[in-house]
Amino acid sequence: MSATIPILDTHQHLIYPEQYPYSWTAGIPELAGEAFRYDDYLKAIEGTSVESTVFMESGVDDPHWQEETRFVHTLARTPGSLIKGIIASCRPEEESGFEAYLESVLSPNLLGLRRILHTEPDELSRRTCFAANIRLIEKHHLTFDLCVLARQIPLATRLAAECPEVQFILDHCGVPDIASGQLDPWRGYINEISRHPNVACKVSGVLAYCAPGKANLEAVRPYVEHCLEKFGWDRVVWGSDWPVCTITSDLRTWVQLTNELIATADERDRRKLLHDNAVRLYGVGT
Repeated sequence: MSATIPILDTHQHLIYPEQYPYSWTAGIPELAGEAFRYDDYLKAIEGTSVESTVFMESGVDDPHWQEETRFVHTLARTPGSLIKGIIASCRPEEESGFEAYLESVLSPNLLGLRRILHTEPDELSRRTCFAANIRLIEKHHLTFDLCVLARQIPLATRLAAECPEVQFILDHCGVPDIASGQLDPWRGYINEISRHPNVACKVSGVLAYCAPGKANLEAVRPYVEHCLEKFGWDRVVWGSDWPVCTITSDLRTWVQLTNELIATADERDRRKLLHDNAVRLYGVGT
């Protein structure tokens, strides 16, 4: 990764605890009660080649997630903002109201939607209305980020098959159990979901899954390299997962490790991972 390659960070959260509750941070000492605002993100990327970002919904408690979307839209519209797009929260498991919500948040900055699934019962994404609602986003050329545990990847694979015209992005390499060093059955699940051409993989979050003190190149290499092999250079994007990455490391370290992981790759492929694929898959700037 050349320092001159601009990075488009496709997975950046913002946490404003004075405005919204984030219950999921309560059990994480590094995040609990802490603020991670836009200005903090700008400091976190200093010294890196991150030049633009896509905001990823931050798991705000119900019913505040709709307010979060409107708030970040104002940040993205600020002159000079690095936020080039927004992935908003949604509730496709609800029988009614999804299309109305979708229409209410549409804007040039809205690139896609996400429903966090790794903390929800498996049956949620199996509901008939779930896939039906996700299919509604295709006409607006929106993406859908898949946030699932490794054991739930088959659920994500099923959803991708049910919505073949929707562009899906599998977050965090499918959340492998890096701390234990286990590759299987995660590896087989990645093999299966990568066969669906409408699914891309986000190389992000992996440092947070390392054991304490073991967030290093050796720990994450086999997982990242497997995803690169199976999805290919045309279906991978990069994300910092800030501030979640600070549980074990920091954003600068993740950029550095990415540099080392892809150092031998062709420059064109490195640009695809770090910038170009994100522009194409998410529709940044279109």
